[in-house]
Amino acid sequence: MLHFLIGLVIILPMLAGVVVFFLPFRSRKHTEVFLMSMVVLTSVLVWYLILRESVESFVVVYFTGNLQIKLEMDGLSKVFAGLISVLWPFSTLYSFEYMKHEKHEKVFFLFYTVTYGVTLGIALAGNLLTMYFFYELLTLSTVPLVIHTLSREAILAARKYLYYSLGGAAFGFIALIFSIVYGDGQSFAYGGILDMTLIGDRAGLLQLVYVLAFFGFGVKAAVCPFNSWLPDAGVAPTPVTALLHAVAVVKAGAFAIIRLTYYVYGADFLKETPAQYVVMVAAVFTILYGSVRALKQTHFKRRLAYSTIANMSYILFGVTLMSPLGLAGALCHLIYHAMIKIVAFFCAGAVITQTGKTYIYELDGLGRRMPVVFGAFTVAGLALLGMPGTVGFVSKWELIRAAFDNGMPLATAGVVALLISALLTSIYMLSIPVRAFFPAKDLMGSSFGGAREADAAAIDQVKEAGTVVISEVTTCDTLTDSEVTDPGWHMLTPILVFAVLIVVCGVHSGPIVELLEQIAAGAM
Repeated sequence: MLHFLIGLVIILPMLAGVVVFFLPFRSRKHTEVFLMSMVVLTSVLVWYLILRESVESFVVVYFTGNLQIKLEMDGLSKVFAGLISVLWPFSTLYSFEYMKHEKHEKVFFLFYTVTYGVTLGIALAGNLLTMYFFYELLTLSTVPLVIHTLSREAILAARKYLYYSLGGAAFGFIALIFSIVYGDGQSFAYGGILDMTLIGDRAGLLQLVYVLAFFGFGVKAAVCPFNSWLPDAGVAPTPVTALLHAVAVVKAGAFAIIRLTYYVYGADFLKETPAQYVVMVAAVFTILYGSVRALKQTHFKRRLAYSTIANMSYILFGVTLMSPLGLAGALCHLIYHAMIKIVAFFCAGAVITQTGKTYIYELDGLGRRMPVVFGAFTVAGLALLGMPGTVGFVSKWELIRAAFDNGMPLATAGVVALLISALLTSIYMLSIPVRAFFPAKDLMGSSFGGAREADAAAIDQVKEAGTVVISEVTTCDTLTDSEVTDPGWHMLTPILVFAVLIVVCGVHSGPIVELLEQIAAGAM
């Protein structure tokens, strides 16, 4: 019976999205209640499966030989599925308030909810074929979300995202073929599924295929040089960008690379080979590239996007260490970065809906009227730079510990990159709340595009989310009353919940880290 539940948690949100699109509900409130009920029910079922000691695999479709669509829940699946199932209900709650002022709500919630099921499909995939299938579906289900506003920028961004994703998946498909020919493609297995008796003298060829697949799946993980789609995708509604950056897309790319490295090829097969050196260099370079580019951005969401590019390669750096400690550090940052970045994007969305301001130089003084939003953003910023007592410190500590344990010169270079990135992060993240709370003490000066003093009269009209509707706000373009919205508790609740978790999990991280180390060692 339990193995059927694995299929149900994937199908349930997909059906819910279709029902919302085709069924005429009596009111928007009824739609919200139905959607939230289905999303929460899915999350409850996921956690029911996670807490079970073992769940039988479920073969959905059997083709021939070792080709089958198979769902399974191992330790790695539990990590990713658990993360998805915690973030999605809060993101859905946030989207109810945000989407009130957007068009085509039914289309949005159709694909938004379907994407929940598709992402769970990636998490619960029992072999590379199944993961590849859902990986392609993820592209198809998220393109309509990126293109949602139907503006010229959204169309161009969706087109780039589609081209990059399909191109990357083609390289992933090559790895799929080689894993079937030279290994057992029926199931993932810690340590790899390759048959060394079949490989013979073709080890170099398979390592080349691994590198190609790393960059192929790395498209969604925003690894250089295939990351320009991610900042452009910021034109999508904030609930979409929050999930793109926190779990649904970029984390799916990192998860796929973890599966490829540790559960298809095996770390022992790749360690101390040119393949390891190439992918580690790419990860270290991307850390520095994303951090430097984030520092130069004046647009709120684009700065956060480049920050994601850097932080995703924190995870990939841990993966490329090819060790249990490296994998544990990668999983730790995969979870904790999701908490941090979803708070950051939710805060950005609250500011945008409340004030219409999208550029950082427009935020001067807003912290006095939105202390909760900018206070939570400060917590996220401190966590992202690795402040002790927050989750960011824990994951970076684990990555640095794994790098020193590795002992390779490239691993040491990775530690240096992490430290430089932390310094740059402190500048590009904390400069935002500094401007918001202390506009006269702008630390970044004119380097961010010529900062200007905010209109004091306009700032006085801005109220904390969930209180008073703004009558007028002065931005680059003068806003009318109808263009200014007032975020309510739907937005504030997810922001506050995850801001608190950033600190709580940072202080009491022991049990989580121990669990991740067991999974990374193949004990679960």
